[in-house]
Amino acid sequence: MNSTDDVWNKVLSILSNDLTEAAINTWFFDCSPVKLANNRFILHTPSTFRKSIIEEQYLGILKRAIGELFSGDFEVIILDDDGLKAMNEDVDDSDYSHIEEFTFENFVVGNSNKFAHAAALAVGEGRQKQGYNPLFIYGESGLGKTHLLHAIRHSIAIKFPHYKIVYVKGEEFLNELIVAIQKSRMVEFREKYRGADFFLIDDIQIIGGKIETQQEFFNTFNALYESGKQIVFTSDRPPSEIRLLEDRLKTRFESSLSADIQPPDDALRVAIIKNKAEQLGFIMPDDVTNYIAENLNSNVRQLEGAVKMIVAYRDIMDENITVASVTQRLKDMFKGSKDTLPTTDTIIEETARYYSLTPDDLKSQSRTRDTALARQIAMYLIRKLTNLSLKETGVIFGRDHTTVINSERKIISLLRETPTSGATDYSSIMKDITSNINSKS
Repeated sequence: MNSTDDVWNKVLSILSNDLTEAAINTWFFDCSPVKLANNRFILHTPSTFRKSIIEEQYLGILKRAIGELFSGDFEVIILDDDGLKAMNEDVDDSDYSHIEEFTFENFVVGNSNKFAHAAALAVGEGRQKQGYNPLFIYGESGLGKTHLLHAIRHSIAIKFPHYKIVYVKGEEFLNELIVAIQKSRMVEFREKYRGADFFLIDDIQIIGGKIETQQEFFNTFNALYESGKQIVFTSDRPPSEIRLLEDRLKTRFESSLSADIQPPDDALRVAIIKNKAEQLGFIMPDDVTNYIAENLNSNVRQLEGAVKMIVAYRDIMDENITVASVTQRLKDMFKGSKDTLPTTDTIIEETARYYSLTPDDLKSQSRTRDTALARQIAMYLIRKLTNLSLKETGVIFGRDHTTVINSERKIISLLRETPTSGATDYSSIMKDITSNINSKS
């Protein structure tokens, strides 16, 4: 797709499968796409009345249509003239964090994450002066740390719009520092981070062993903390287990309010499955929900990935979702599994092997028919099974995110238009991937 107009035309085409022509002409005739970025689609209508009707009656179907188009979860935002004007006057996109997917409202709370959620909520409500600064949230991958970090960002943006919020991943902080040093831009770098009212950094453990990065981060931390600014870290391990971390930083991390997140228990897994299914516009049968919860118990990301895959089978194969169908389609991946979802290397290797190619072939510039198709399927599977972003998936193959979008569209179309060959290839590769996982368990 070359533009938001192309996206909107395709969305209208999908809507025509569920809505009458009269309904589309009545409520969407003057709608125009504004922006498609960061898993959000912004749509404008000059009529405040139509905006309210679309939000009340058609927002769900719009989300499903855009999600179907890109095989992912998208937030759909409807703006009237006042909303569009406000957005155009705002030069800092971070101020629009109120339309982020990850909020406190859709974070499912249970015994394993209750304290971390409560601490994050306190920070999000501006109670940083009550012993919540700094806040250090840690736990294994896929348990909801990043969700809480974005929820804080979302809440502060609404409650305190004048605050400057800086969110960054540990790796991005490291890369920005390297560029700043190389191009003599340290003044700008320091102004960006030390001028924050709320400094949120994800995956802080990555700075372990990076001496120069730790030095700069230490100075940034001190400048913010001494000014009474809120700092929140997330990490995949507690401070004491971060390797090659300077003692002075470890001491500061350990002095933070620490909140760990553990893998979800039975009740929380059931709640997460139901919540994710509802987000995708599907009411998951109780017996299917219980089956998934019983057989997949490692982390939240796995649970959500399983739900996405099941809903995808329903949409692509027009298949009823029952315990039997889930068992048939997904039992090799989920039955008794305590492992993580397949790695990108596994997906690429098994896809390449199926087409008698090598992983390097899929990452090359070759455009032969078999290589291009294998590359598209691998991109599609990585997006479906690993929760990597469009950009992250593209980087693996040396492509940009638009190539990934086009690949997803191609494979979805292939599975629908040629169910015999397309579905057979897809199912065979999926079985190979899951067999690879199980052979290592």
